[in-house]
Amino acid sequence: MDGVDSQPALVEPIPGAPAARASVDDETALVVADYHAGIEVGLRYERGVELESNADLRRIRLLGLLDRIDPDRLVILGDLGHRIGNAGEREADELDTLLTAVLDRVPATVVSGNHDAGLDANEIDHSGRHPLVITEPAGTRLGRVGFLHGHTWPARTVVESDVICVGHEHPAVRLEDEVGGGRKERAWLRGPVNPEPFADHLGVAAADLDWRDPEIVVFPAFNDRSGGTWVNVEGQGFLSPFLPDALVADAVDAYLLDGTRLGLYRTV
Repeated sequence: MDGVDSQPALVEPIPGAPAARASVDDETALVVADYHAGIEVGLRYERGVELESNADLRRIRLLGLLDRIDPDRLVILGDLGHRIGNAGEREADELDTLLTAVLDRVPATVVSGNHDAGLDANEIDHSGRHPLVITEPAGTRLGRVGFLHGHTWPARTVVESDVICVGHEHPAVRLEDEVGGGRKERAWLRGPVNPEPFADHLGVAAADLDWRDPEIVVFPAFNDRSGGTWVNVEGQGFLSPFLPDALVADAVDAYLLDGTRLGLYRTV
């Protein structure tokens, strides 16, 4: 996936994976969104759907990306767990096993999502391991890159980044074949940002922002069982309070996980 100019991209999706590599100062970060550990338990209670747990597969996929990219840190754009506020034993066990394996390798930053209310870094055993940092829901900035889950408005420091990474939406596109059949594919959204919604929310004039003409990168969900927003289907709405208003609609493209550029997200 090409960057917005001739300079090396600060955030570059990893071909074939719902994950990206980000350059943050002198570090490389592996970035994923919406891991949703324990989702199978949630689906059972929420929808009556019985599925075998994919906990081991999720962990292997994430650790495999750590091996492949060899980053200096992991950044998770919220919803690390699925039912954190009322986590059951299976979800707690999955999170404990995952975080033990991750923190044995790299430090991790988790941007608080709407499913992360009960996640407490002080309850994680850091002995002999790298640290875990859990940010406020308004997000954080590392170097020139802002990180946000997306269920709340971002902090000003995130808005004033060169790139804004967002989760929460689980964007997907509906693709039709020549006989009218359709399938859903997870997708990236990527393009320029409109400053006005953020300035209005912050109560300042857009001209007063340290506006860097940022690119927004809306991440697909890492968890392939978590559903998503079909961005090219009429009647489907965004979940985030600043989307789609903050998107420059005639310039934001959708991409498949393999890097295929589909064109403007609304006209795919």
